[in-house]
Amino acid sequence: MRVAILRTMPGESFSMDVYADGLIAGLKAVRPNWEVIEIRPRSPNELGDGSLRGSLRKYYERYWHYPRAVCEQDADVFHIVDHSYGHVAYWLKKAGKLSVITCHDLINFLYPENLYARARYPWISILMWRFSVRGLRNAEYVIADSSNTAKDIVQLLNVDPEHVTVVPVAVDFSFHPLPREEVKSFRRRYRASPERICILHVGRSDPRKNISTILKVLRLLKAQGVSACLWKTGEDFTAEQKVLIQTYGLQGDVVYLGTLDRQALVQVYNAADVLLFPSLYEGFGIPVLESMACGTPVVTSNISSLPEVAGDAAILVDPSDERAIVEAILRLRNDVAYRHRLIEKGLNRAKSFTWESVASQVAVVYEKVMRERMA
Repeated sequence: MRVAILRTMPGESFSMDVYADGLIAGLKAVRPNWEVIEIRPRSPNELGDGSLRGSLRKYYERYWHYPRAVCEQDADVFHIVDHSYGHVAYWLKKAGKLSVITCHDLINFLYPENLYARARYPWISILMWRFSVRGLRNAEYVIADSSNTAKDIVQLLNVDPEHVTVVPVAVDFSFHPLPREEVKSFRRRYRASPERICILHVGRSDPRKNISTILKVLRLLKAQGVSACLWKTGEDFTAEQKVLIQTYGLQGDVVYLGTLDRQALVQVYNAADVLLFPSLYEGFGIPVLESMACGTPVVTSNISSLPEVAGDAAILVDPSDERAIVEAILRLRNDVAYRHRLIEKGLNRAKSFTWESVASQVAVVYEKVMRERMA
């Protein structure tokens, strides 16, 4: 079988690059006789700067030139790895070619402000995004990262549930426990004593990420005389969140670490005492698995896709109940045996999410698509 992996624009999405890289490596391991090719749009550097003219060129590349270039390629199945490129499925269907799309989430339907806050031309961006994701209806099969996302696909896009398959994503093997001395060195760099509880958050700062509740939790811990701090990596705090930090008097207890490369991210996962991930909505929630793989316990939400990802290897809480979150964090500090059991469960759970497993399940979808075409 010849499979074409349709990638996103270079530099556009780190997480989509991780997904595509992992899937390709997994396919080569589990189906070594298959031919896997990669197709991606031209680089933004080739299309101009951030001016209006440059932006129009990027729209042209994404919605016209790239789909045409894809349709000129020969493959048995075309796999679109990012649902925001779902518009390519319109072109492939018209050309009589088979497509599969991975949908990671439909967050922008439920929280449109996520896109408005980042887009240069928000109304155009949201209209084009909605046009693209409706392209999922034109694919032979849609792969969802979680059952929660699969439910959204069926309800919000009216996709036939018989053509939606759940395949969880994987955690990279580079996320693993580090030697104790390396962990101690990292904590010393940020003046975190062994007694201090270092709470970690990884990801964006959208309203759905519930950063305000994390700050309330830190304030409550301080009010109880607990030495605690918050490390954040990924997107910086918003202006509103920075005001909250000042209002709560947390300036000396909050550290923004910036956007880290993988090696530094593994270090911060290992050095933290707990990952706090109380999101209101997630398509999957990869930081939960990454933290588990590094041997750091997790406190996360009991809603959306997060219970699917965490299983019984994390503490699940109501994301709006900051007092319950405080209790969970203090239990991890005070009950050493419980903490160790949770760490062990997390390590074992993370090991089950491999790219070979992802690729095996995705390969079955490709084979099903081919059988149905020949029937």
